[in-house]
Amino acid sequence: MKIQDARAVVTGGASGLGLAVARRLISSGAKVAILDVQEGPGRAAAETLGSGACFVRCDVTSEAEVNAAMAAAQEQLGGLNLLVSCAGVIGAGRVLGKNGPMAGEFFTRVVQINLIGTFLCDKAAASLMQANEPTEDGERGLLVHTSSVAAFEGQIGQAAYSATKAALAGMTLPIARELARFGIRCISIAPGIFHTPMVDGMTPEVQASLASQIPFPRRLGKPEEFAQLVVAAFEIPMLNGETIRLDGAVRMQPQ
Repeated sequence: MKIQDARAVVTGGASGLGLAVARRLISSGAKVAILDVQEGPGRAAAETLGSGACFVRCDVTSEAEVNAAMAAAQEQLGGLNLLVSCAGVIGAGRVLGKNGPMAGEFFTRVVQINLIGTFLCDKAAASLMQANEPTEDGERGLLVHTSSVAAFEGQIGQAAYSATKAALAGMTLPIARELARFGIRCISIAPGIFHTPMVDGMTPEVQASLASQIPFPRRLGKPEEFAQLVVAAFEIPMLNGETIRLDGAVRMQPQ
């Protein structure tokens, strides 16, 4: 598949990694539907990206909303062959915090957004992709999960977050194997410490400290680099069922 032929849905596309992916796809000639619960920023992002982009409001924890949004995106784009799931929350909190044990509802919310939300989008997109005309290689689409290095080296306070990111990596291969008969691939990207809106809220000293932990390049990751990997994955048919670390060789410490 060629990137200019991509008809992509990007969840969480109103900001951060998702917005970088949407911007890169549009610049490559693709068409993009931004799905996000943030209606104002989402519409503004789509308008900024131009005529090749559109916005569809969607809460990824709602199966009905996901199904409707995916169908609406396919109609507006004139097809669907790429899903990049970037919607998610950090969900930081200790199991035994200063104010007592973590509430089960808190853990559940992180799972609902990061994990179940991605799964709901996967199945809704794949259901539509299976009807695509296959390429010469028999391809019909690609599903991309946003995992994290926290899937492998979760820090103190990341029990909920790490659980979801490890689960995203864990379901990548089974989904790739199951959807192989339809020519639909599935991969996960596990970014390290990236310069996202969350990092923008940190002091320059904290940002410098985070960057110093990365062996090379000794800086924070750029959202554009995440987007570049998405583009490469779309165009490489053999890349399937794998979780790719994008982290500058960092290995996170306990805290």
